[in-house]
Amino acid sequence: MTSYLGAFLPPIAFDSLFSTQGIMVMLLVAYAGAMWMFLTSAPKVYTVMVSDLRGAQEFYEGLLSLPAADVPLHYYYNYEQAMGAGGLDPLYMSTTAGSTSPVGSDGLWYQLKKNTQLHVISGASTGYKERQRHVCFDRDCLEDLLLKIQSRRLKYKIRRDRPLNFLVKDIDNRTIEIAEVSN
Repeated sequence: MTSYLGAFLPPIAFDSLFSTQGIMVMLLVAYAGAMWMFLTSAPKVYTVMVSDLRGAQEFYEGLLSLPAADVPLHYYYNYEQAMGAGGLDPLYMSTTAGSTSPVGSDGLWYQLKKNTQLHVISGASTGYKERQRHVCFDRDCLEDLLLKIQSRRLKYKIRRDRPLNFLVKDIDNRTIEIAEVSN
């Protein structure tokens, strides 16, 4: 077999390719390729913080009819916790020390678009007149949500364009404030 491969490869390249160092380099290249494929196929995830997780579940599942999604694999490796929330305006943060989530500590996961998921977590404060509040750092996420709201013909009112802030009525005709948090 060596004589057949030797016809195509120079003797120096053949020996170094199958040396311990050559095999390690090939394994590292294969691992890098596998990681690249894994990371590029992972869905884009938008996170929305809400003041009432159960009310948000009724809103996203009931009114917007968003299908539930599986937790993306890269979230099992604490990707979201590494991002942190250090620059979040305290106005949007909840003042309650311990929140008990009705659906578990991982929050809610919805399929927003083909390769885009929505992760809904608790942690936002209630707004003016105990209004439910949904906040997000990503303008694209809020624009996608506004398109869903418009396509479902729900009542809404845009309060501000930059940063995006709008009101929408939920299933019980309560007002929900959906706001972009500017960094």
